[in-house]
Amino acid sequence: MWREFRDFAMRGNAIDLAVGIILGAAFTTIVNSLVNDIIMPPLGLFIGGIDFSNFFVTLKGGSFPTLAAAKAAGAVTINYGLFVNAIIRFLIVAFAIFIMVRQINRLVRPPEAPAQPPEAPPPREEILLTEIRDILKERA
Repeated sequence: MWREFRDFAMRGNAIDLAVGIILGAAFTTIVNSLVNDIIMPPLGLFIGGIDFSNFFVTLKGGSFPTLAAAKAAGAVTINYGLFVNAIIRFLIVAFAIFIMVRQINRLVRPPEAPAQPPEAPPPREEILLTEIRDILKERA
């Protein structure tokens, strides 16, 4: 059983997956910082100093100035501002991965095409039919 587990864990796919998950987690913190600290403040300033993370609708529990105050009071809210932040984060991650994959594809050389064997001559019947066709065209 241990040998099977070792073989499974040391397979290239399992190690690649583990590396991908670790890098994805690290990349997520970078993207969160990019969205929250760099993109959202100017965007909020552009639309009048509004913070997307405080866009919410209170379903039950009264009216609150911020989402933190609503959560502290135990109000039931729909946090669509946080959803907007998540969408922006997703778009940034998707674009970054697109750029990364595009650059990697540029670096990877395409495999050389194998040499094509010379074309075989057409069968004897085809040659004869072609000659007959040409003779009929000349007579017409």
